[in-house]
Amino acid sequence: MTTARPEDSHLAREVAESFGTDAERYDRARPSYPDALIDTVLAESPGTNVLDIGVGTGIVARQFLQRGCTVLGIDPDARMAERASATGVPVEVATIEAWEPAGRRFDAAVAGMTWHWVDPVKGAAKAGEALVDGGLLALFWNVAQAPRELDEGFAEVFRRVVPEFPAYSAGDRAGRAYDAFLDKAADGLRVAGGFGEPEIWRFDWDLDYTRDAWLDHVPTSGGFSRIDPQRQQALLEGIGQVIDRAGGRFTMHWTTATIAAHTLR
Repeated sequence: MTTARPEDSHLAREVAESFGTDAERYDRARPSYPDALIDTVLAESPGTNVLDIGVGTGIVARQFLQRGCTVLGIDPDARMAERASATGVPVEVATIEAWEPAGRRFDAAVAGMTWHWVDPVKGAAKAGEALVDGGLLALFWNVAQAPRELDEGFAEVFRRVVPEFPAYSAGDRAGRAYDAFLDKAADGLRVAGGFGEPEIWRFDWDLDYTRDAWLDHVPTSGGFSRIDPQRQQALLEGIGQVIDRAGGRFTMHWTTATIAAHTLR
């Protein structure tokens, strides 16, 4: 859920920097990423020194740390950075566009659920500056697809409670937006230069949710904090009722959609 169009999402700074209002919930409720993605990034990288762009609370960074990598995170939100630091992730507070590598070089730069908040050309240029020859830039998003009956129910609740979020429509509430993010990222890499032709990777996986677990996740979506409290409550109650009618739990299908490219130097 986001109020920014894919083509100008990097300009929506108020939304981009709203996630830190409840960093603990974000860290608890947001899913991690499939092992196959981490395996592929490491297989395609010349080494294990990783830069995590938009590290947030450290969800991605911890997965690489657990594989024995050296990781540095950067994030513009000090509240998110503080949470990541508390879990053992080294963090510098900055946007990628303003961050200075100061001569440091990395084998891989990754961004999980964050690159749509980055200027696609300036961000790619700065990431390329920080990568070694043949280094990998991997930008990825988790795209959710609920079972059909729940998806239709969720869409009806959104239309009724928050009609200003037209991007949520049954059967395709996220797919088109994230495809647009992939296209925007790929175009940014081509304009920035210094990278080979971007590749698209997709990894499919499933995650079981209880009613309470999904209701914990919903407020972590971009734009939720900009809804007035009364409608926030109505939205959560409506979504909870949809899940209750489905038996109180469900399996969410996720696709981790990735744009990846190596530096050419």
